[in-house]
Order: sequence, then structure tokens, then C-alpha cells
Amino acid sequence: MSETWTTAVAGAAAGLGVAMPLGAVGVLLIQEGMRERRGAIAAAAAVAVVDMAYAAVATAIGPLVASVLSGVEARVRLVSAAVLMVIAVRGLWASRSAGSAGSAGNETAATAAVAEGADGPVRTFTRFAALTLVNPTTALYFAALTTAQGSTLSGGTAGVVFVAGVFAASFVWQQLLVAASGLAGSRIGARARAWTFRVGYGLVAVYAVKVALPLP
Repeated sequence: MSETWTTAVAGAAAGLGVAMPLGAVGVLLIQEGMRERRGAIAAAAAVAVVDMAYAAVATAIGPLVASVLSGVEARVRLVSAAVLMVIAVRGLWASRSAGSAGSAGNETAATAAVAEGADGPVRTFTRFAALTLVNPTTALYFAALTTAQGSTLSGGTAGVVFVAGVFAASFVWQQLLVAASGLAGSRIGARARAWTFRVGYGLVAVYAVKVALPLP
């Protein structure tokens, strides 16, 4: 596999890692898909665009941070891997109660924020972009990942390919979620949501191990 394809696959895996766990925004996407398809498509695109923006900023800054910390790359990788693993473990722990009381507070608050009724695609896009933008875990996730990769993403082409992979994976996943909501509707229950958490954060855990190896 060429270096470009390797970088693209890495970006796609990173995009899936942050997109697959079905939290409050994912639940709202499902609700939007059940209510109004055009708005749901716009909402899904908004989530993917914000994921791409976070990845782009982190990809631009990460190699700079890594260059400043030149000489202690192994420690940087271990710290970044530890951050990713904490995100993964917390997400996997939350999957034990996904769709129940453990996440009810966040989802209730988010649902209240979009309970105004159906809007046009532009307003729906803006609303979902804002909801996704305020998620600090996404920013921390990409910051840790890109800092650990350092010089791998320092080239302009590599960074663009990585970010494109993130966007493509997130966009496809969010649109599949919208399509599934139209077909399955309310049948997407707590158990299915819990499995999206496990698979998504499992990818994050795999990334953490990949970042940490080889051990110093």
C-alpha cells in the first residue's frame, strides 16, 4: 500500500473513531432523519464538516508541537497514546449505560436545543454544526492523534489526505445513520447504540496502542 493510501486509511479510521459512538448528536440525527430527510442530510453534513475542521486545525498544529518537542518524541507519543486511551476507556465505560440514565442528561439538553421544530436545511446545518463544535472530546482526540504522528503529517499533501480521509469517513457514517433512521426509526434502541460506542471507542483504543508502539 502506498504512503498516500496509508495516510488516507489512517484518516478514515480516525474519522470513524470519532463519528461512530452514537451520543446525543447522533440521537438527534436519527430524530431528524425520522422527521425530515432534507434537514437530516444537512445535519449529517454539518457534523462531518466540523469533524473535518477539528482534524484540519489539529493536523496543522500537531506537527509544529511535535517539532518544538523534538528530542522527546517517545514521551510525546506515550502521552498522546495515554490521552487517546483515556478517551477510549471512558467511552467504553459509558457504553454500559448508553441510551439510559448515564447519558440521559446530555441527550435531554441537546434535544431541548433542537426541539423548535423543522427548519430549512441551512438553519439545520448551522444548528448541528454548533452542537458538534462545542464537544471538547473531538478537539482533544484529534490534537492527541496528530501531535503523536508528528512529522508523518508535516507535509502538505499528507495533511490534506489525512483530513480528507477523516471527512469522507465521518460524512459517509453520518449519512448512513440518517438513512438507517428513515428505515429503522425508533427501532434503533439502547443495545444498538451501545455497540456503536464499543466499536467506535474500540478503534480509538487500537489507535492508542498503534501510537504508543514501539515502546521507548
